[in-house]
Formats: sequence, structure tokens, C-alpha cells
Amino acid sequence: MSIKSVLKATVVAVGFVASGAVLAQGTPINAAAFDALVAQGPVADAATIASSTWATKIKQAGSLRLGGTQTSNLFSLRNEKDGKIRGFDAGLTQMLTRYILGDASKFQFTQVTSSTREQVLINDQVDMVLATYSITPARAEKIAFAGPYYTSQAGVLVKAGNKTIRSHEDLGGKKVATQAGSTGPAVLAQYAPKATVQEFQTHQEALDALRQGRVDAYVTDYTLLLNALSLGTGDAQLAGAPFGAQDPYGIGLPKGSDGVAFVNAFLKKIEADGTWAKLWTISIGQRTGSTAVPTPPALP
Repeated sequence: MSIKSVLKATVVAVGFVASGAVLAQGTPINAAAFDALVAQGPVADAATIASSTWATKIKQAGSLRLGGTQTSNLFSLRNEKDGKIRGFDAGLTQMLTRYILGDASKFQFTQVTSSTREQVLINDQVDMVLATYSITPARAEKIAFAGPYYTSQAGVLVKAGNKTIRSHEDLGGKKVATQAGSTGPAVLAQYAPKATVQEFQTHQEALDALRQGRVDAYVTDYTLLLNALSLGTGDAQLAGAPFGAQDPYGIGLPKGSDGVAFVNAFLKKIEADGTWAKLWTISIGQRTGSTAVPTPPALP
């Protein structure tokens, strides 16, 4: 499947929360259920590992070098008490680590941001990047993508009680935050060209700017905004429904890597046996009141 066809693939990414919703209390992940699911994940046989140069390199090294995040409540959050990272992306990472190495804990973590994800792959600092990483043609010129494993759209977050901004159509003349290096600037240029855009290096910096009143709204991936709402701080709300093109999340790999086929085969395996759906339910569905498990996006 080409990058162009991947970008055309559509799927409901997550059960949508109503516009204006403010989740009253953050629901923690069921750590025991998450850990048990990861521990039950498949392990590749020697022939499967040997079929991939990428996987063989990781097997020989004895650990998988991951570029990721640890502050995303629904996707990848480090628990301060036990030091473990849990969430939808974290679960996929740990299952893939187990698939290659037989032990889900054998990964080395490198923190990445929207602006550094390609570079750590180009510099061979990591074996893969799994961090709500949108597949785009520009990025695909520099690196390779496995997946997509998830899709989203853009969303608008405003301060709780804001009645002026009800959707992206109300952003004209407003100060709007987004992340540098993300798909946000391009989305705003297309759907809110009259907005005054302010780019921030991290998701947290953009959220802080909104909470402090330095911007009127924050536009980024809908699932990241849902993630912010799931923390239950009660100081922000969604404005309108998700909008724009479907945004497929991929797993970043080195350019030309045969790891693409290997990772896609792994994704197909856990989608077919129901593991993907169980991971979504534990990481996202149970914590956001979303009961309809989405269909995974089509894979090459």
C-alpha cells in the first residue's frame, strides 16, 4: 500500500465525546488488565525473526530502542509508583518487544517530540518511533512507516465555559495554539486560514498557553485532546466535532527498512486474534466512556 492510499484509508478512531464535554474525573488505566494482556502477547519463532534484517538486529542486540513519549494519558503514560509505561501506544510497543525478544520489558526508551521524531531515526538513535505519529508524504520522504495502526482527525480545545468558539469555523481572528512539527499548522492553514497561529514545541506547552489564556484555542489530533480531557482537570472542553482529513498513525522506521513488513505482519496478527481490540478497550474505551470498539485501519 502506498503512502497516498494509506492517507485515504478511513476508520472511526475512537468513540467521540460530545462537543462541550468536560470529563469530571480522570479514570486511571486498569494496570493489572493491561499487564496481563501484554504478558499474553505472541512471540515470534526463529524463522520469523530471521526473515527480517531489522528484527534480527534487535534480537542480537537484546533490546529494542524505542522513540516514544511517557506523558500521554491514554497512549503512553509512565506510572510514578512502579515506573511502568502504559497506554495504547505503550501496549503496542511492549507487545512488539515481546514478539521479537520474548520479554516485553526489553526496550530502551528515548523521549521524542513532534520536532525530533524523524531525526532520531535518521541518526540511528532508535529502532522505531511509536508516538501517535501521523503518516504524511513529507515524513515518508525521510523515513519509513509501518501501519497505520490507528486513525484520528483534528479537534479544537477551548477553556471550559467558552461559548464563542463552537467549532473550527469560529477560529478566524482568534489566537490558536498548535504543535510545531505536527500536522496542526497545515490543518489550520486549510480549515482556519484567518486564525493567528502560535506554534509550541510540545503538547504540554500548548495546553498551558490555553489554560493561561495566552491563546483562545488549541488545535491538534482529536485523540490527543481527548487524552487531555481524560485527565479530568475540568478546565477545558471540546469545541465541535472532529474535522479534516483522517489522520493515520504509523510506526516510524528507518528509510528502506524491511521492518515495515515485519511490523505490519505483527499488527495483522494482534488485530486478527482480538488483542488490538482488547488493548483499545483497556487503554481508551473504558477510560472515556466509549463503548463501540473501532475497526482497525486497513494494512498493506
